[in-house]
Amino acid sequence: MEARWCYRGDPQEGQSAPLVQFTNGKLKSSENMTFNLYRNKDTTNPRKKQKVTLNAETERLSYVGNNFGAGALKCNTLCRYYVGVLDKDSGQLEVYNAELFNMQPLVSDNVEDDDLSEYLNKSYREKVDLCIEAFGTSKQKRALNSRRMNAVGKEVLNMAVIKAAEDVIETKGTDAVVSDAAESMKSDTSLALPPLHEDAEKVEDVYKFEDIISPAEYEALRAPAAALMNITTKDIVKMTEEKNYCFFVLNELKSMPVDEKKRDHKARCLWFLDALVKLISQRMVKKKLGFSPNCPGIISNKIVKTFTALTYSNGRIQNQISASMKVKIAAYAIALALHINNFETDLTILQRDLKLRDKRIVDIAKAMRLKLTKSKTLSGLDEHRLGTLSLPLPVYKEMAGRQKRKMY
Repeated sequence: MEARWCYRGDPQEGQSAPLVQFTNGKLKSSENMTFNLYRNKDTTNPRKKQKVTLNAETERLSYVGNNFGAGALKCNTLCRYYVGVLDKDSGQLEVYNAELFNMQPLVSDNVEDDDLSEYLNKSYREKVDLCIEAFGTSKQKRALNSRRMNAVGKEVLNMAVIKAAEDVIETKGTDAVVSDAAESMKSDTSLALPPLHEDAEKVEDVYKFEDIISPAEYEALRAPAAALMNITTKDIVKMTEEKNYCFFVLNELKSMPVDEKKRDHKARCLWFLDALVKLISQRMVKKKLGFSPNCPGIISNKIVKTFTALTYSNGRIQNQISASMKVKIAAYAIALALHINNFETDLTILQRDLKLRDKRIVDIAKAMRLKLTKSKTLSGLDEHRLGTLSLPLPVYKEMAGRQKRKMY
């Protein structure tokens, strides 16, 4: 609904008379309405000096209209408007150029300082909840109430757990609780490592290859690993520039076996190891897509089942790669690298590919019962840490009073 009204006031020479229309209703009377016209002070700029803002005041609302910006009417550029002023005494009609303004209500945003500061201090989640309360659908409001009820239940549960923990400490004593926690942490560490066969008579049986890649998975790796079978030096240079593979794989591709069967075996191992390196940098894994376009289904299922943990977030179940799972990925990558390199591998290169701290990969290697040594590179400038799997397996004693740290 709209109404048009001519602003009363003689336009200055060379300027247009404002002709207004109100977007929110019809104008019944202009007696209780005052208008103010504002022009840009910059008269030297040909564009700015034409900018005009018109303000209208009533007892209840204020209106504002511009001849520039998003709210300006485009019709002013397509046609010309004129206003005729009739002198009743002389009977003469004076015609003036006119410009149409679209007057829109100006809603006051006067908010108390205390209310505004309280609103600004709210989190994004709290602000969204306020919007849902005011404008949300019935479904959104039900979900909001359910989430708030769950939050209250979680708080009650946390208090109950704290109370139960205090009761256990009071009953068993602090020393017994610490001892139980240490045993539990040892169990958790063993779950993050590949199956260890301490009684193995051969070094290759300590971490069996079948425990890392099953026969069915090994067969499925034939197709994707075929691309690594006949790699030339030129191909390696290109792959290095494109960063399609990790440095460990690129380094091993330079010394592929001549025997076709051994070359095929190494290519499959390298492809899977590169997949583990790519996996450790992710946070979530989508089961439908896997982590690589050419990843076989059986490999994708193994990755989801072995190296991810189910979590519930945003109303759906997700496959998350937690900190403990990243340790597990690193341990499996080290075990596979040992099989590739005759049970002695460069841990420094793996550390960089897996983006682990030096101290962390040492902890993992010791947990895997590897013998650690240092060796200088061919250039003699860098010193790399080597991990060797040999029998009998070394035993590392934990330092007294040493605190357990997170793997990441």
